[in-house]
Amino acid sequence: MVEIPNHPNLLIFSRNSSSANDSPRVVTYVNIRLSSFCFSLCKDIYNHKDISLISFFNNNNIFFLINMYSDSSQLALKYFKDTEANISNILVMTGNFNIRDNLWDPYYPHHSIHSNLLFDIADYFF
Repeated sequence: MVEIPNHPNLLIFSRNSSSANDSPRVVTYVNIRLSSFCFSLCKDIYNHKDISLISFFNNNNIFFLINMYSDSSQLALKYFKDTEANISNILVMTGNFNIRDNLWDPYYPHHSIHSNLLFDIADYFF
């Protein structure tokens, strides 16, 4: 099992792994100065080793941050597509999507079908 780097000024959000095959590949760090917003890992909504869904409160409203790692097989994107969740107020969706595409890299000569999936997921949330 890989040790997650720790820092005293950061809150760390990552799933616990039940086995070596289930070790998380995404970690979300939040500065402790923001801890009054009551950040929480939402494993009940998305429970995937490559997805970190974090909720927090501000002015009695709940907001979400999504951090994800999508491997070369796009497992996290496929999980998003196949898992229905009724969430709104997503402020940030970030991560390593591992999609090369000429839409964002004009020197890359191809369009990827995976970028269409990423756009569909982003459209669903936003």
